[in-house]
Amino acid sequence: MTITAPHLGSPKAWTDAQLLYALEEVVEKELNRHLKVAKDWMPHEYVPFSDGRNFPGVFEDGEAWQADQSKVTDIGKIALVVNLLTEDNLPSYHHEIASLFGRDGAWGTWVHRWTAEEGRHGIVMRDYLLTSRAVDPDKLEQFRMAHMAEGFESDNRHSMLHSVAYVAFQELATRVSHRNTGHESGDPVCDRMLARIATDENLHMVFYRNLLGAAFELAPDLTMQAVRDVVVNFRMPGHGMPGFERAAAQMAIGEIYNMRIHHDDVIQPVLRYLKVLSIDGLGPDGLKAQEELGLYMGGLDNEAAKFDEKLAARKARMAARAGA
Repeated sequence: MTITAPHLGSPKAWTDAQLLYALEEVVEKELNRHLKVAKDWMPHEYVPFSDGRNFPGVFEDGEAWQADQSKVTDIGKIALVVNLLTEDNLPSYHHEIASLFGRDGAWGTWVHRWTAEEGRHGIVMRDYLLTSRAVDPDKLEQFRMAHMAEGFESDNRHSMLHSVAYVAFQELATRVSHRNTGHESGDPVCDRMLARIATDENLHMVFYRNLLGAAFELAPDLTMQAVRDVVVNFRMPGHGMPGFERAAAQMAIGEIYNMRIHHDDVIQPVLRYLKVLSIDGLGPDGLKAQEELGLYMGGLDNEAAKFDEKLAARKARMAARAGA
């Protein structure tokens, strides 16, 4: 695909408004592709409602929550809470992308469609957690209130290109986190639910990845700089939730999401698909950003290797203790 927009001036003169206009046709194409391949699904079909029972409160027969009432593993519970609280901030995410991308035309249609699809994820995850009694419902609601009361401000809200680059990686990161959580949950019902959510997240990633590819053809230097900035400073959207750092560390050890996964399964696939590190024809700023990105990826791989060694040593110690 080749995009030309001579009436909009040189690449150095691009503004967000000009880029939004120039990419509108690509957004419409990707939106139509998405609508053809995306399948509607019913959240209630993935929830074991027959397992549910009343909690104490307005119901006199309510049964208090106990930690042993669910078959979900400890790491599965931690990751489910992180993933759900991330989804809970959807109103703030919608505000962010609607402000950046607009509410009209193909951009607006995509913004609203994306929001509607993401809304199902929070619905089905919360219903599952409550009916399966996987987590303390009071603490879950307290965490939700605290997290949403803080709101969300994207690190990339200053730039449309940075925002497109961020979501291309972030949607894949979310897909990987959901999928690995399902695998490690210990509950086939949970695994099926999260596999369904992960399918949505993958389609969202494809939309933004293809849009990012079009941006490289349109404004390669600016897009390369945006990708460099996003990759180097990447943070998951739930970083502000209560206890996130501790939960993230536990998820890293539990191999749900860690540096190796981030490097191999999130950043590298997008860079490789778009051939970001081999794009030629860049100007001085683009070349500098490309070189810095390559150096950063090498450093991230080295850090991931160190983490792998520490994780392997930890597993060996645990196996030794279990065999003692």
